[in-house]
Amino acid sequence: MNTTKPFNRVVIAGGGTAGWMMAALMSKLLGKQLDIKLVESEEIGTVGVGEATIPALHTFHNLLGINEAEFMAATNATFKLGINFEGWKDIGQDYFHSFGSTGNDHWSAGFQHFWLKGRAQGIARTYTDYNPERVAAFANRFAHVQRGGLNYAYHLDAGRYAKFLRAMSEAHGVQRIEGKIGAVLMDGPQGRDGDITALQMQDGSRIDGDLFIDCTGFRSMLLGEALGVGYEDWSYWLPCDRAVAVQTASVREAWPYTRSIAHPFGWQWRIPLQHRVGNGLVYSSKEMSDADAPDVLKKNVEGELLTQPRVIKFLPGQRDKVWHRNCVAVGLASGFVEPLESTSIHLIQRAAIRLMQTFPSGGIQQADVDEFNAQSKRELEHIRDFIVLHYHVNERTDSALWKHVREMDILPSLRHRIELFRETARVFRPSDELFAENSWVQVMMGQGILPGRYHPVADLMGTPELTSFLGDIHTKVSRIVAGLPGHQAYVEQLCAPYRQASVKQLAAVPQGA
Repeated sequence: MNTTKPFNRVVIAGGGTAGWMMAALMSKLLGKQLDIKLVESEEIGTVGVGEATIPALHTFHNLLGINEAEFMAATNATFKLGINFEGWKDIGQDYFHSFGSTGNDHWSAGFQHFWLKGRAQGIARTYTDYNPERVAAFANRFAHVQRGGLNYAYHLDAGRYAKFLRAMSEAHGVQRIEGKIGAVLMDGPQGRDGDITALQMQDGSRIDGDLFIDCTGFRSMLLGEALGVGYEDWSYWLPCDRAVAVQTASVREAWPYTRSIAHPFGWQWRIPLQHRVGNGLVYSSKEMSDADAPDVLKKNVEGELLTQPRVIKFLPGQRDKVWHRNCVAVGLASGFVEPLESTSIHLIQRAAIRLMQTFPSGGIQQADVDEFNAQSKRELEHIRDFIVLHYHVNERTDSALWKHVREMDILPSLRHRIELFRETARVFRPSDELFAENSWVQVMMGQGILPGRYHPVADLMGTPELTSFLGDIHTKVSRIVAGLPGHQAYVEQLCAPYRQASVKQLAAVPQGA
């Protein structure tokens, strides 16, 4: 599809995190050239439970010129240094997936090769003892440090984040339209063969546009329903198809990491914010009923319930295309793996940036569409493989769920990565993949894969030299962490100058964000 028709009118269908992230970036970059409208209804709730992020969000905030302390005050955010996986390998066996790097790499081989030799000789500590993010997380400490700084992301209130971005978007000219979409109007004589021309609202009004962004969640009202783009089902590899979420009052200081706790039916998250804790269960409907899930969640939380549990149904997978004709799906409308590694907000960010890089101001070019779809597909499949890894490599025997994911046939792309690491301790990855070598190493070793051998470069160090090498790294990590303040106190100090202003700013944003 190649057109020369100018695209000046953009209609974003749906708000929430996806809609307002897209609106914020688009209006910041092209707001003076485009007529941007966002349609959402106060009566339609958003999923709104994607409260953990990854460090790539810094890129998005830098593009928008967001002040970190102001953002954290507005969204009651805390810092996140990684994820603690509790009972994933087996009951009672935990490991930590941290951000940043572990130890010191050599150009020919990663730190894990030197650690493996040290372990064989009995002189190495636990692998993550050489990672400052993991050590700081368990010490409940954090600060911004210029040298040897910590790699971090955030825990945030998704509803407040949408409001924060809405205020930015409207300041750059985005027009929010309240109401429910009644129909998607198209110009093709055979319906799905044409472009979308307008959204027909239930009140009878019509919103015309040139480019439509589908942020309607799992329903995918534009791309899926109106344009008929199919969906690839990944539930064989990812059998969890439900989530139930609830918010509770804080009963302890916020810790700077996400807790992921395995259960026979799936897993549980605990995400600490400044003012509350986000909790949820991700489970297989074959292992637990939707009627029982809320009660199970209530029994596995701390603190007073601030909301009532609500069940969210989903199907892991991706749309066959995320850009088709003059419609681009973003967020849950484009596909969903599951929330295990906090990638949902990141995928929204990547789609927004990618669309800005290929924006069809002079008309849609099929080459751009094809490249956009290829990159989106490759990105989500990489994330899928990484998440399937957590499930597949396990030793749990307490339910049919864990037995299935351990014994299932996995995709060749993941099988190769596992076999390569198991045999050689190597992780080779394309430079554009989200999860870096150290992420794969931490999860594979955490799940119980211990490589059979290490790179010969490690043998260039004798025992005294290797002992000194490992000891110096651990000493450096210990010194960095010892000099950090407590996480909660640091967050409060950072946000204090913006607290009152953020309350006023968000109060000025009407409900429905």
